[in-house]
Amino acid sequence: MELRGDIHDLLRDRGTQRKQHAARLRYAVSADTGSIDVKLRTRGIFRLRTCAFPPIRVDFPSHDVAGTPFAGQNRLKLATHCQGSGQFERNLLKEYALYRVFNALTDTSYRVRLARVTYVDSARADTVVRYGFLIESEGELARRVGAEVVEQGQVADYITEPSYMTLVAVFEYLIGNTDWSVWGRHNIAVLRGSAEPHSLIGVPYDYDFSGAVGAPYATPPPQVPIHSVRERYYRGYCQPDSVRDRALERFRLAKDSIYAAVRAVPGLPERDAKSVLDYFDGFFSNPGAVRRDLVQTCRHLPQ
Repeated sequence: MELRGDIHDLLRDRGTQRKQHAARLRYAVSADTGSIDVKLRTRGIFRLRTCAFPPIRVDFPSHDVAGTPFAGQNRLKLATHCQGSGQFERNLLKEYALYRVFNALTDTSYRVRLARVTYVDSARADTVVRYGFLIESEGELARRVGAEVVEQGQVADYITEPSYMTLVAVFEYLIGNTDWSVWGRHNIAVLRGSAEPHSLIGVPYDYDFSGAVGAPYATPPPQVPIHSVRERYYRGYCQPDSVRDRALERFRLAKDSIYAAVRAVPGLPERDAKSVLDYFDGFFSNPGAVRRDLVQTCRHLPQ
């Protein structure tokens, strides 16, 4: 995929009144090639402040995407490499792998698509080639799973559907991520099931602060009693044994698919894939310790 425009101007645009920047997107998927005029905008919170190359939102013209790989899309998030060093690109590939890991556990998860992206600065004859990945839009996710996006303010964790949210909490524990909150709408999209109007779920995204990725800037939130993102800490609510055990059994049954999802990432060096899988080994090889953590540190439901 190629994005051609004033990339330097785009990357400098980080204020509260960020604008859209015109660009030309060229794509190649097998024998299918083409180009589309798009609008780009920087996005994010922490990475927008921290990264030399922040995440990007790609806005598509509704009349110009039919018959392309982007048919039906309005806008997509593009996760980028953050900094120029190879370590950051490898971190991006590890984060992409974690999305695919959650895909292996449930269809109610954000789909992602890896791309080799060439950024061409048309104003300066400057070119950067890095991996990036596109993230399914919140609206498309909701339509695909038969739900609707909940727009209103805070949603308390304890009124969400317990089986799915236990799966989410155990997944975040597996990858060593404490940087999420249903109530704060932080790295969580809240959906309401159409079949069961009162069934609320929080679908996770953004895993760069996880121990499995190990980004150099990642630190645990201050309210969590750990000192490194490599330490696991369970942030789910306490649930009956039957709910917790069903979630753990789902991980056990999906273990081979989880490991295969990491190994299958194009461009991820073997040593980095091994680092992620070694981290996962700490979860799968110690079921008794995992169960104790899930019982001892779970948050109690309000009475």
